[in-house]
Amino acid sequence: MEYNMEKQHKLGKLHALERICHLLDQDSFREIGSGITNLEDAFNIKKGQFPYDGVITGYGTIDGQPVVVYAEDFTVIGGTLGKMHGFKIANAIKLAIENRCPIIGINDSGGARIQEGINALAGYGEIFYYNTMASGYIPQISIIAGNCAGGAVYSPGITDFIFVIDDISQMFVTGPKVIKSVTNEDITAEDLGGSRVHAQTSGVAHFRMPDEASCFKKVRQLIGILPPCYQNKAEQNPLNQGINYSDDVTFNEDLAHILPEHSNQSYDMHDVINGIVDPDSFIEIQEEFAKNVVVGFGKIKGITIGLICDQPNYLAGVLDCDSSDKVARLIRFCDAYDIPIITLTDVPGFMPGKDQEYKGIIRHGAKVLYAYSEATTTKINIILRKAYGGAYIAMSSKHLRADFVYAWPTAEIAVMGAEGAADILYGKQMKDMTPEEKQAFRQEKIDEYNEKFMNPQVAVMNGYVDEVIRPEATRERIYADLLICRNKQSIDRIEKKHGNIPL
Repeated sequence: MEYNMEKQHKLGKLHALERICHLLDQDSFREIGSGITNLEDAFNIKKGQFPYDGVITGYGTIDGQPVVVYAEDFTVIGGTLGKMHGFKIANAIKLAIENRCPIIGINDSGGARIQEGINALAGYGEIFYYNTMASGYIPQISIIAGNCAGGAVYSPGITDFIFVIDDISQMFVTGPKVIKSVTNEDITAEDLGGSRVHAQTSGVAHFRMPDEASCFKKVRQLIGILPPCYQNKAEQNPLNQGINYSDDVTFNEDLAHILPEHSNQSYDMHDVINGIVDPDSFIEIQEEFAKNVVVGFGKIKGITIGLICDQPNYLAGVLDCDSSDKVARLIRFCDAYDIPIITLTDVPGFMPGKDQEYKGIIRHGAKVLYAYSEATTTKINIILRKAYGGAYIAMSSKHLRADFVYAWPTAEIAVMGAEGAADILYGKQMKDMTPEEKQAFRQEKIDEYNEKFMNPQVAVMNGYVDEVIRPEATRERIYADLLICRNKQSIDRIEKKHGNIPL
């Protein structure tokens, strides 16, 4: 088989076959369907004109782990999708489902092949169906390695993780020319659907990479930390490392010095994450989008975990519409594959304001509540500092059936901050006071509220927090909980088809 690789190289891109070879272990790729061609005669296109109908499909390994892969070839009629092209991709996904291994798609396509009409749309429909069948059963990864327009964007949109590449990736439902003709708006393809747009603004992309080589390397790293199928837990060897339960042992002193002295000061949640997970094991997802939360995967003594963490370094770690979506999505992925969820809580509440209300903060915030409540995988929550109001409940509280909830001594669990509480509770009493009287009375009530509520003791007394733990003991405590929950089975199950998450 001859491939027009030079055409891609002139565009600064690798050819579809080269991409597969860069992604997979050396000499592991086995092609399937190389003899399939287009079957339509229409608009100056002849039957059998396009080799392999513009998409290469097959299977191979990544670090020995079997994967199924397909790569669209832009050098064959612009990578457009015809009937057989679509059926080849659908069959690749079906093969991955049947063999319980991840599916990786490398997308580089001009969209539906107009000459094939409804048969091209039928090809897309088959892909979407098998994407949906695979969802929650095997990991699905999409690499946008060129154009991805029209119907082509919806298959990646269904998959679990989307990788985009600077100066190469473009995704949009309608391109700049159509937008110009319909709305008279001038916009470039890069500004409409480039890598930066989808990594930072739309939230469509989960990983943005500078080039193809680093993209394939990151995909390999992600495959290495995920289970290949929901019935197979990710590789782990948890029983060969001891647990030290002694309260007198210092575990990780660095964690004891991360939180600042005053609760209104910020810090970087990454420092806490790095103090808990195995070195260099953390893979952050949607790093540039909704930065008020940090989510991703890591390992604790070899056990794969999902991490959902408020980020005080950005917007004080509040939950808004975008961060709620980001959190709920990872919860549901982790639960589908029984990956334990570790939540690190430092949240002052949901974002107030007209803009958030108009965007539907009620609906978006409800997704977090629903996702945590529905999840039956192991759920462990560490309240580091603030846990206020509805956001306290939403962030994996006991009320949503977290298995273990711990608090650092610095935890503040309350309806709201002391200043706001004092103003609401005693506003009328302070109305007729002199400024000096008001200031003294208000400070007295703030101090009283702080003493009574701004600590974890009330929550501990009511069983809403299991233990107050020292920061430096956090990693060992989580590890012990992961071991005891290895064979967890939920008993709170209601027989029904499925619930209705507030999408």
